[in-house]
Amino acid sequence: MISSDKRLFKFPKFEDLIIHEDSNMLVINKPPYVASLDTRGGGEVNILRLAKQYHRDAQVCHRLDKDTSGILLIAKNAETYRAISMAFEHREVDKVYHAIIDGTHVFENLLVDLPILNQGNKNVVIDRYRGKPSETVFNSLRYFKHYTLVECKPITGRMHQIRIHLATQRAAIVGDDLYKGKPVYLSQIKKRGYTLSKDQEELPIMKRFALHAKRVKFTIGDQDFEFEAEYPKDFATLLKQLDKYDS
Repeated sequence: MISSDKRLFKFPKFEDLIIHEDSNMLVINKPPYVASLDTRGGGEVNILRLAKQYHRDAQVCHRLDKDTSGILLIAKNAETYRAISMAFEHREVDKVYHAIIDGTHVFENLLVDLPILNQGNKNVVIDRYRGKPSETVFNSLRYFKHYTLVECKPITGRMHQIRIHLATQRAAIVGDDLYKGKPVYLSQIKKRGYTLSKDQEELPIMKRFALHAKRVKFTIGDQDFEFEAEYPKDFATLLKQLDKYDS
């Protein structure tokens, strides 16, 4: 079992996460609540450790926030690790994330170009003077009465980039309390017929922030790669409930 602040999460078999495997790489659909790499405290299950149990030379080529689900690339050898890492560094990887955000927002190729300063300890801020160049393109995909499903294309790869860039547009990701995103409760969207017993506490429909790494596209040598990851159960459930009660 993997403990999180909000729940206990049972990790699936690593093999069940794999959506592509060849002689050089593994591509997985990372579940939420699991770190990509070892944390300072150590001892916690993470993707790197599980990947090495599956293939001893495995190296995680990039990272996702612990609560972010979706596409994660894992190299099986040093040469592939270098090639993929360099592709990320040179901004040659097309990355697409999906997020559910507070409010109805019409984004049509909206470019947010705001420098991000990493202050350490997972604390980042917008800083026009000391921050590093950071760009994200946003497009609205689906509209609900009180929420929007948004496609996010980070051009750079700063910590919390999508999350803080959306927050600057007053469009925080639902459940992202770090950037003032509020969770979605069924009682909020299902106005009629919702009951809760006196001693029962209502939990959010989704117990993390709603961000999913949906798709990546890149080229190594003369070979093109493109992978897509299905929504995890919690993300899909939230969309289903919004479609049913908030459309």
